[in-house]
Amino acid sequence: MTDWTTTRRSALTAMAATIAFPAVAAGGAKRAVRLIAGTYAREGGKGVYPISFDPDRDAWQVGSPVSGLEDASFGVGGGPGGAYCFVREKAAGEIAAYAADWSQRGIASTAGADPCYVAIDRASACLAVANYSSGSVAFHRLDARTGVPGEPVVFRHTGHGPDKARQEAPHAHWVGFSPDRRWLHSVDLGTDTIFAYRFDPRARTLAEPVAAWRAPPGAGPRHLVHHPRRPLAYVVCELSNAVILLDARADGSFATRHKISTLPSGYQGISQAAHIAIDRAGRRLYVSNRGHDSVAIFALDASGVPSLLQHIPSGGNWPRFLLVLEAQRRVLVGNERSGTLAIFRIETDGRLTTTGQNLSVPGVVFVGQI
Repeated sequence: MTDWTTTRRSALTAMAATIAFPAVAAGGAKRAVRLIAGTYAREGGKGVYPISFDPDRDAWQVGSPVSGLEDASFGVGGGPGGAYCFVREKAAGEIAAYAADWSQRGIASTAGADPCYVAIDRASACLAVANYSSGSVAFHRLDARTGVPGEPVVFRHTGHGPDKARQEAPHAHWVGFSPDRRWLHSVDLGTDTIFAYRFDPRARTLAEPVAAWRAPPGAGPRHLVHHPRRPLAYVVCELSNAVILLDARADGSFATRHKISTLPSGYQGISQAAHIAIDRAGRRLYVSNRGHDSVAIFALDASGVPSLLQHIPSGGNWPRFLLVLEAQRRVLVGNERSGTLAIFRIETDGRLTTTGQNLSVPGVVFVGQI
């Protein structure tokens, strides 16, 4: 593990008063919303940007970026001691823990290349990272006091898919703990597979992975979300531009139930599905489309089957990420290549309407609430 220099740590600490994690409500006022946006340096990003939303004035503000956090393509909060952990997406991947004042607590290697997603089991203080380019998963135990990741146990996927340009080898793109905390799943775009790892939260261990589900060849599964009330999951496939509804089984495996396109009927252009999100009631599903540059909204029926409700332009170029803020009835869409964060309003029927608010966040690839 390494530490930043005293100079950099001091600079971050000096910024803490304006961008610290906790949001404190003023008496009688609506609680302010505080967010962070991770960015890619190659797209002009200068680090992690703090963002605030004042619901009383319907006003958004982007703060100065925290330097030293370049290529933080994903992060999770709520670690021990209030730690927030970011992946640093580079050839020698890292996972870094930070305190509420943005001082760095520690860094560990992910023992893989280009980590792009991280998941945390808060009760056991365990964390998992998807290393995209090396097709592996890093499993870290967090320090119970500071949240600093320990040295990883690394699991490497095997296999490939039919797309020689994108599936020449494994590419782990997502990790997540199951709602019952018995499994860690990893979605691998390169092998058209979801892998399942038996998770023991008491021992804080993972077993070797097994194939839990095989996507149609060439589909390129990317991200997954669980239904909040039913034993169902939805996987978005980047290469086939489809959402596939899965039955989630107790043994950690999945079975295909339904498939639906993320693109309008008849669309012939090049596009790649990206992120997927679900609301807390399990009634709406949101997917971003890069190339078509849109957000697809799906209505979920009583059995969880999706049907298309709407396509709406993403408000920029290459929408990689979206964040649903239900309490504020907003959806934020991070458009990577245009460097914009577009704000949409959730209407009573579940459709989105544009607010006309577009924030400048160069190279935005991830947005999280803090």
